[in-house]
Amino acid sequence: FNMSFSPSSASPLLLFANRRDVRLVDAGSGKPESAVVVSGLEDAAAVDFVYSEGLIYWTDVSEEAIKQTLFNQSGNVQTVIVSGLDSPDGLACDWLGKKLYWTDSETNRIEVANLNGTSRKVLFWQALDQPRAIALDPAHGYIYWTDWGEEPRIERAGMDGSTRKIIVDSDIYWPNGLTIDLDEQKLYWADAKLSFIHRANLDGTFRQTVVEGTLTHPFALTLSGETLYWTDWQTRSIHACDKKTGEKKREILNGIYSPMDIQVLGQERQPDIRTPCDENNGGCTHLCLLSPREPFYSCACPTGVQLQEDGRTCKPGAEEVLLLARRTDLRRVSLDLPDFTDIVLQIDDIRHAIAIDYDPVEGYVYWTDDEVKAIRRSLIDGTGAETLLTTEVNHPDGIAVDWVARNLYWTDTGTDRIEVTRLNGTSRRILISENLDEPRAIVLDPVRGYMYWTDWGEKPKIERASLDGSDRLVLLNDSLGWPNGLAIDYAAGKLYWGDAKTDKIEVCRTEM
Repeated sequence: FNMSFSPSSASPLLLFANRRDVRLVDAGSGKPESAVVVSGLEDAAAVDFVYSEGLIYWTDVSEEAIKQTLFNQSGNVQTVIVSGLDSPDGLACDWLGKKLYWTDSETNRIEVANLNGTSRKVLFWQALDQPRAIALDPAHGYIYWTDWGEEPRIERAGMDGSTRKIIVDSDIYWPNGLTIDLDEQKLYWADAKLSFIHRANLDGTFRQTVVEGTLTHPFALTLSGETLYWTDWQTRSIHACDKKTGEKKREILNGIYSPMDIQVLGQERQPDIRTPCDENNGGCTHLCLLSPREPFYSCACPTGVQLQEDGRTCKPGAEEVLLLARRTDLRRVSLDLPDFTDIVLQIDDIRHAIAIDYDPVEGYVYWTDDEVKAIRRSLIDGTGAETLLTTEVNHPDGIAVDWVARNLYWTDTGTDRIEVTRLNGTSRRILISENLDEPRAIVLDPVRGYMYWTDWGEKPKIERASLDGSDRLVLLNDSLGWPNGLAIDYAAGKLYWGDAKTDKIEVCRTEM
């Protein structure tokens, strides 16, 4: 289809998500037919657009992604913009700042990214239960959302994450749909449980009933001119009425497969206004987000990355990172910021990752995989993945990087050995192969020249040796069950371990 569908006509075009596809219907044609924009979808839920760029966006909760297409483009062209979401129930396009905002009811987060999906950032992560619908008033820098969790409510905040406030929390149960009347500065929402559509001022005051009693299961709503439009899950239809009085109720389209989110697709819903982000991206290196407070914007950075003192420039990346091996994926969590969002490293063929370590000098992550029976490495962003060792690697359960001498140590509970190699996989050498039963965790102290490891075999123990395997010493061999994890505090001279049999975390001095 293309926009010759009828943009010139007085009646608005309604864009709606229908799980299997995204469609358009002319609200005033009186014809019971809709045009397919994109088809062959799994579970399209939320939908929005950027009129000036000719873009339509939708979320797919089965494919766990946000996708994009162009209005007047023939052929079913779909581009994945953001992937790795859990349940993206709500979506809104900031047509002025050129951003995507979305809610995720599984991770309980509200995030923002550029229209091409870059510089993704978690904006809200606390006190969210079941966030769903989301609407923007970018001219004033505000974002609005509904939450139908334990304490149902409607909230508003600055689009930069500032000034968050609950604006409706009484007489509310399942707030589904949400839309803003930009001309009259009113907020409209639908409640599927209480069966009404209400409106209020944008701060939640002066609340009025528009429609009540006759609704079955309103899901999403939008408006154009004097008319309100909404989808209903039970009637499987799009309905309309007068936005002020609730009268002139009519059905626009029925027999819809599964009507979800709905928008009026038109320039009048996205008036063009100059913003502080227009000029040179507001001086920001990454995200320029609109704000209700002076200077009406703020610079922001991708998730986990701090803003520098100048308030404009993002640091090159996270400075303190927690690395996590999760069997089938590796994740990193920035410790620089309080949201602790985990990011999956895009690496193929991780089947049973066990141990993980990092070399801060070259920026490589090293890990062991028990199913592939290999020791592998990649850069911290997931690129440059390569396999270092596969021969005589059986059950490599522990790994440790010597970042000073540039060596890699690992324990193997299949071969019952502790071995070492250069960081690039050459010059491999067996260090310890006697009296090892079930070696697991290994940590190094390169400055003092020691390695420490746990053994959870018949006679559980924690041992120490020099980095060349000499001067071997049992540090501890009583009251241990399955000593698994091992960590060293260099400054305090202490060794910590986790015991999976006694369910304890314990500590001892490194110098016995």
